[in-house]
Amino acid sequence: MGSERSEYKQVIIVREDLQLSKGKLAVQVAHAAILGYEISDRSTREKWKLEGQKKIVLKVKNLENLMRIFDMARKNGLPSAYVKDAGLTEIPPGTITAVVIGPERSDRIDKITGSLPLLK
Repeated sequence: MGSERSEYKQVIIVREDLQLSKGKLAVQVAHAAILGYEISDRSTREKWKLEGQKKIVLKVKNLENLMRIFDMARKNGLPSAYVKDAGLTEIPPGTITAVVIGPERSDRIDKITGSLPLLK
């Protein structure tokens, strides 16, 4: 991509300490992706969609680290939200499982999440 156009992405951060099953984790990431889409402004959403809807899933050790990232994103004016589970299957109701940032410009998100490891 040329320098005349920003790259957009959405970053979803999940907690390692919950040790969710793969299916449960997939659902939490899906919830986060939709939340992020809904809270982003229309212009940003359209640019992100045109670029292929890039999504990155990262991990943190626990709730404290997750909420630190969420707070930093909010303080920097980034569209962000957290997923609170209904508690119908693997974890208690109200458990915060993931945070979404964006879609937004990659350079803005990277200032907050650039040092976090990928979920593998």
